[in-house]
Amino acid sequence: MAMSKPYHMQASHKNGNLCITLHQPWASLLVHGIKRVEGRSWPAPDEVISERIWIHAASKIPDASTIQAMENFYREVYRIDGVTDIKFPEHYPVSVLLGSVKVAGCLKLEEFISWEAVPQGVRLEGQTEFCWLCEEPQKLVVPFQMRGWLKVYNLEKKIAANATRGLRPVIGPAPVKFPPPDSSDPRSLKPGSLENLLSQTEGKAKKPATTPSLDASIAGARKAANQFRKDWSGAAGSKSSSIHQGDCRSQGQSRNDTKTLAWTEVVMSNQGPSTNKDKGRKNQSIAEETWVRKA
Repeated sequence: MAMSKPYHMQASHKNGNLCITLHQPWASLLVHGIKRVEGRSWPAPDEVISERIWIHAASKIPDASTIQAMENFYREVYRIDGVTDIKFPEHYPVSVLLGSVKVAGCLKLEEFISWEAVPQGVRLEGQTEFCWLCEEPQKLVVPFQMRGWLKVYNLEKKIAANATRGLRPVIGPAPVKFPPPDSSDPRSLKPGSLENLLSQTEGKAKKPATTPSLDASIAGARKAANQFRKDWSGAAGSKSSSIHQGDCRSQGQSRNDTKTLAWTEVVMSNQGPSTNKDKGRKNQSIAEETWVRKA
């Protein structure tokens, strides 16, 4: 089983092989270009801005109601911009490396939802304290099994090199580009970078419109995300709900162990990748998932 190494958030080096583990169905929705904003309770590290990041799917098999809630949410979000032809993934495999996206920038929620340079539907994806803005998805032709870690970490160079050869570009239902405020600096799209721009248009910027069906889909998506917050204090100390919940938890550690672990490994099934084609039937290969309890 492939292994990866944790990446210290304060480290000054980078090897271009950054990766993050997300729960399904969020992971596949991102790699398929449907999800364009990854919500977090913490800002993207500087090393991530304007770089590609690998997307790994955590071990928890998504249930039918979770998949339905998130697909309904994205149908409503895209409908705001007049897009109705959305092809959702047929499978939501777990415990595998799926592909990569480019993180064009990261903004605070209040900046992002008022940023009229991007379509209304895209802004409606912003439902968390920090919004990681994702472009140019690429998907692995054949996802392969590996372990994941909390937060941002580095893939081993050999894993990344092999995976890169299997990547193919993806065109989502409505691709979007997030322009940096400083065209000469591709890393300038950071929290606080739009405050001056927005202050000039204060009172003029239109907040994304909502509808009853959209409001209902947002509520359903929040409920789907909140299931992952049970018995977990949060890797970044988040106190807010998140539609885009993706921080992975692990099991097999005692309460005392969790006090000293800087990084916790995702526990996976040894039976290989699992899928859920019919979104409701049980997978033959069961991936184990438990929680890091509050220390």
